[in-house]
Amino acid sequence: MKYARHHGIKACLTLLLACVATLVSAQNYRTASDIAFTQSADPYAQERCRLDVYYPEGKQKCPVVVWFHGGGIEGGSKHLPDELREQGLVVVSANYRLLPKVPVDSTFRDVAEAVAWTFRNVEQYGGDPTKIYLAGHSAGGYLLTMVGLDKTYLAQCGVDADQVRALVPFSGQMITHYNHRKMHGIDPLQPVIDKYAPLYHVRKNAPPLLLISGDRELELYGRYEENAYMYRMMKLVGHPHVALYELDGHDHGAMVHPAFHILLQYIHADK
Repeated sequence: MKYARHHGIKACLTLLLACVATLVSAQNYRTASDIAFTQSADPYAQERCRLDVYYPEGKQKCPVVVWFHGGGIEGGSKHLPDELREQGLVVVSANYRLLPKVPVDSTFRDVAEAVAWTFRNVEQYGGDPTKIYLAGHSAGGYLLTMVGLDKTYLAQCGVDADQVRALVPFSGQMITHYNHRKMHGIDPLQPVIDKYAPLYHVRKNAPPLLLISGDRELELYGRYEENAYMYRMMKLVGHPHVALYELDGHDHGAMVHPAFHILLQYIHADK
């Protein structure tokens, strides 16, 4: 779906978002920083596997966004996106171990541990554990989609992946990630769909899935087409809650800001 033509973007919802922003702007927010969430004794995990929690004081039952940064799974660090500030949300921003220091399986486990920590602890920050949304850009989008679709990683942490309220990858890779392929001598333009690909784990009973991509002519390595294929396959297996957005005129980096509008609109309308 082209973003400019998507019928779900209504003037009334835009007005609703503006009203919500006005109501929550006076709320005081706090940040709890560098909380360790891993059970691993690996020194690199102890160093890297930490998260921040941004939350409104004195509120309860707030929707929760767990945000995973991009960087090709070989760079980047946790941060609080400006677009998620003062939105009446609890935001958990988590780091994870990076390639090539660890195999990608270890990174999946880190992401799953961060999500499981959120389920266990977010109520003390005013978050609603029944409304936990996983979102992230690029590598972060890939990682959250893998953990949300391949249930084994969260199951190892005592969490059913289907408890996640929605998966919202921003320009996430849906085939096997190119830096994992690079570690195994596979060219970035050689597509692979194996157990490390979200597409390998298509299933109809997964959480709602909002796929957001930049312009197909401006994105990385056919990223729009990967997301379009995921959309089609989820529809074919009977998944009832999958949507695809293409942000015209926006490349891989520029698509992030308008993608937050879609995420926030979905959360505020999700009752």
